[in-house]
Amino acid sequence: MKYTAQEVIQYVEEENVKFIRLAFCDVYGRQKNISIMPGELRRAFTSGMAFDASAIAGFGGEVRSDLFLRPDPSTLSELPWRPENGKVVRMFCDITRPDGSVFEADTRHVLKTAVADARAAGFAFSFGAEMEFYLFKTDENGEPTSEPYDHAGYMDIAPADRGENVRREVCLTLEQMGIRPESSHHEEGPGQNEIDFRYSDPLTAADNAVTFRSVVQTIAARSGLWADFSPKPLTGAPGSGLHINLSVHSGTGAEPMSAVIAGLLEHAYDMTAFLNPCPESYLRLGSSKAPGYITWSSQNRSQLIRVPAAEGEYRRVELRSPDPTANPYIAFALLIYAGLDGIRRNRLLPPSADFNLYEASPELLATFRRLPISLDEAREAAAASGFIREHLPSVILSAYSKA
Repeated sequence: MKYTAQEVIQYVEEENVKFIRLAFCDVYGRQKNISIMPGELRRAFTSGMAFDASAIAGFGGEVRSDLFLRPDPSTLSELPWRPENGKVVRMFCDITRPDGSVFEADTRHVLKTAVADARAAGFAFSFGAEMEFYLFKTDENGEPTSEPYDHAGYMDIAPADRGENVRREVCLTLEQMGIRPESSHHEEGPGQNEIDFRYSDPLTAADNAVTFRSVVQTIAARSGLWADFSPKPLTGAPGSGLHINLSVHSGTGAEPMSAVIAGLLEHAYDMTAFLNPCPESYLRLGSSKAPGYITWSSQNRSQLIRVPAAEGEYRRVELRSPDPTANPYIAFALLIYAGLDGIRRNRLLPPSADFNLYEASPELLATFRRLPISLDEAREAAAASGFIREHLPSVILSAYSKA
């Protein structure tokens, strides 16, 4: 259910809510929040709540550090792991300057703008995420170790799969928060898990991805475990990906998917710094089903873009290069703009690569363009890209050039 501001106020009064968390993300997609008491809620909706942004990554320094959080009432969600008596709820927020103008490093606003631009062009995008993570044991002080919680394999079951109860608790918690998981299972790596989501609009999908990470980390900690979303936590084991499923619908009934895929392929190299934003990301790409080349194919998990076997509303494309360290707001915005560019320029889809890239000869691989092999290379590509400069504010580009 999507609430209005007045309905949120009424809910807080009637449901004995004692704390309201105003959530937002730094420029890298890490969730932050401040908590306010119910008596401050009306002010939050009407004027926003001021906070010191000087220590938030990518938000600038001490000069002009005052920013305001303006809660989005449609994102109200109870935090089920908090006490029933004296509830805690959370809302995502827009970030503004004191004069009410948009704060340029608010990546949630960047995605909102992309959605509006797509709508103006006559297209609606939908996203679904498949996010992988590892569960590690903790030591006597609660600090994470490098020992996986189990040594099960792909889609194994209990008792080998010890993460089954953690995934169950995560899925039930997400359902209580109004988020619908589609499926969950053990992944290939020891202690590695995956939970997939149903399709939703881009903003909801990005909010859900941010919420998912915090829920998994919370449930894992309550179980005495550590949830690791880094792209390559174990040498010699599969990395963790954020596979992004995307579909697009036209108001005219046209079928734009081929042009969208062509646009994604054309801009994939330049977008990589934002889809894979840490040095360890490049230890994952090119191995264990993580793509290394800019290719596409149907039902082929060695490719950058896979077109799964599906019909009707489930027809989609899957981008397999991103990892969980990506900011989903930036990632989804760039994918929308790349798809729109493919449509606008009527880009033709190149031939599919219908073979296993991991078994291909060096001569065959040399005919395809590689994804960047390091963060430095990816940053250089982004800095030189007119496409990136057109669609991301300079403050975000600056933050990612030196992170």
